[in-house]
Amino acid sequence: MRRSGNDRKWNELLRLLQDTPEIKADGQQRKLVIFTEHRDTLNYLMEKLNTLIGRPEAIVTIHGGIGRAQRRQVEERFRNDPDALILVATDAAGEGINLQRAHLMVNYDLPWNPNRLEQRFGRIHRIGQKEVCHLWNLVASQTREGAVYQRLLEKLKTERDTLNGQVFDVLGKLFQETPLRKLLIDAVRYGDSPQIRARLEQALDSAADPNHARHALEEQSLIKTAMDVSRVMQIREDMERAAIQRLQPHYIKAFFQQAFAYLGGVMHERETGRYAIDYVPARIRGHATEQGLLPIAVKYERICFEKALIDRETKPQATFICPGHPLLEAVISLILRQEGHVLRQGAALIDRNDPGQKPRALFYVEQAIQDARSSNGQGRVISREALFVEIDSDGQPHAAGGAPYLDYRPPTADEKAQIEDLLQADWIQDGQLERKAMDYAIDQLSPRHLERIRQRRSQLIDKTEAAVRERLTKEINYWDARAIQLRDDEQAGKINARLNSRRAQERANELVKRLDWRLEELAQERQIEAVRPIVAGGALIIPIGLLLDEKRRSQITDRRKIELIAMRAVMQAERVLG
Repeated sequence: MRRSGNDRKWNELLRLLQDTPEIKADGQQRKLVIFTEHRDTLNYLMEKLNTLIGRPEAIVTIHGGIGRAQRRQVEERFRNDPDALILVATDAAGEGINLQRAHLMVNYDLPWNPNRLEQRFGRIHRIGQKEVCHLWNLVASQTREGAVYQRLLEKLKTERDTLNGQVFDVLGKLFQETPLRKLLIDAVRYGDSPQIRARLEQALDSAADPNHARHALEEQSLIKTAMDVSRVMQIREDMERAAIQRLQPHYIKAFFQQAFAYLGGVMHERETGRYAIDYVPARIRGHATEQGLLPIAVKYERICFEKALIDRETKPQATFICPGHPLLEAVISLILRQEGHVLRQGAALIDRNDPGQKPRALFYVEQAIQDARSSNGQGRVISREALFVEIDSDGQPHAAGGAPYLDYRPPTADEKAQIEDLLQADWIQDGQLERKAMDYAIDQLSPRHLERIRQRRSQLIDKTEAAVRERLTKEINYWDARAIQLRDDEQAGKINARLNSRRAQERANELVKRLDWRLEELAQERQIEAVRPIVAGGALIIPIGLLLDEKRRSQITDRRKIELIAMRAVMQAERVLG
C-alpha cells in the first residue's frame, strides 16, 4: 500500500489530524500521542508528519533504541514545551511514563496483547486528568484479524458506557482465560471457516461480558479494608502537623524568582500567579544532569507555585513548582554550590515573636540517608533533610522545628549597634556550640529520620518486589514454554522464520538474569543507613524582647498569646467540621 502511494491507514490518520474537532481547537493543534508497534513504522510516520507539519521540533519520539534518561527528556519536553505537539512512540512509552499533558491518543497499530492497550491508554487517562480523553484505533476491517479487533472494540464501546469508562482499567484481565493473541492467530489461520468465526465471536462476547468486567474491577479494587477511628484520627493529626511544617508556596515563589533571575533565567507572568519560561539557561540544565536529577525542559509553557493554579479553563496546564521538582531542585543545588559558603559565615537574626531576653544559637544541619546501591563508589542518597538545632545561652540544645528562620528577620542598622556586644559573649566564643549541635543531631534527630525512611521504604520495596516477581516469572514461564513448543515443531519439520527455539530460550534466560539482578538491586535498596550530619550554617538569634523596653515586651507577649489561642481554635474547628 505504501509503495502504491495509497496508504489507507495514513490517509485515515491524515483525516483525523485535519478534520477532527477534538484534535484541532481554534485552529491550533492539540498535543497528541500516536502509538505504533514497529520502529520502521515509527520512522515512516515521522517522515510523513514532518512533511505535513513542516516543523521538525513539533514531533518527538520514544522507542526502545533510546535510553531511560533520554526518554525522560522527551517526556519532559512533550509535557512542557508548547512547540512539541505530537509524540510518536512504540510500546517503550507504554508503561511507566506520564503523558497526562495530552488527552488525545491514536493507536496506529493495535497490539495482540490487551494489557498493552490498557498500558497505552493509561499514559493519558490518569488520576488528575482534567480533560475528557479520546482514543482512536485504526483497524483494517477487511482483514481477518481486523474483523476480530473491530468486534472487540464495538463490545468495549458498549461496556465502557455501562462501566463508566472503567473497562480499560481491567482490559488485560478480561482475556486471561482466552488470550487475545490466540484469537487473532486463529482468525488469521482459519478465519474463512464460518464455525471458527462464530467461535471467535462467542469468545469475544464472553470476555467482554459486563458481569465478567465488573468482577475484574472488584478484584482490582485498591480498598480492601476499612480503617478504625483511631487510625483515621492519627492520619488527620499527621496531616495537620505536616501542613503546619510545610514550606508555604509564597516562600518558594519568592526564592525561585530571585534565584532563577540570578542564574540568568527569565519568567513572564501570563495569568495571575502563572508564568511562562521561554528558556532555561544551559548551566541549570547541565547542573541537573550532573547531579542525576530528572530532565529539565528547555522551556515551560506555564509554571505555578500553588496547586489551585495548575488548571485554568481554556489555558495550558501549568507545571507545579514545589520541593522535589527537578527545576527547583537544580536551582537550589546550583545556588548552594556557588554561594553556600555564605552560610558558614554566620548571621545575626531577630526573632520578632520572642519577648524574652536570652539569645540563642541556631544551627542548620544537613542529614542524609543512603542505601547500598553504589553511585561513584559511594552509597546512593535516598533522602536528605534540613535539621535545625538551637542551643541556648546555658549550652542546652533542642530541636528548633521544621523552618524556624521563617519567623526571623535581619536586624536594622540601629539594632546591629545594640547587639554588637552580644557577639563577644563567652558562651558564643567557646568554640563548642557546633560540636554540641552535631552531637544532638546524631543522638536525637538522625535516628528519627532513619526510622521514618526505613518504614516507608520497606513497604514500597515489598510491593515492588512482589510485582517484579509476578511479572517476570510470568514472562519467563511463557518463553520457556514457547521454546519447548518451537523445539517440538522444529523436530517435526515445522520451521518458524520469525522465531526459533534458540532465540526463545535466550529470551527466557535473559529474563531470569534480569529477575536476579532486579532482586539483588532491591536487596541493596533495603540496606539503608544514616550519613554523618554536616553543620552547613549558623546564626545568632536575638529575641526582640532584648531590644525593647518592658511595656513593649508585654505587648508582644499578649499578642503572641492571642495568636496561639486563635490558631488552636482554628485547628479544633477544622477537626470538628472535618
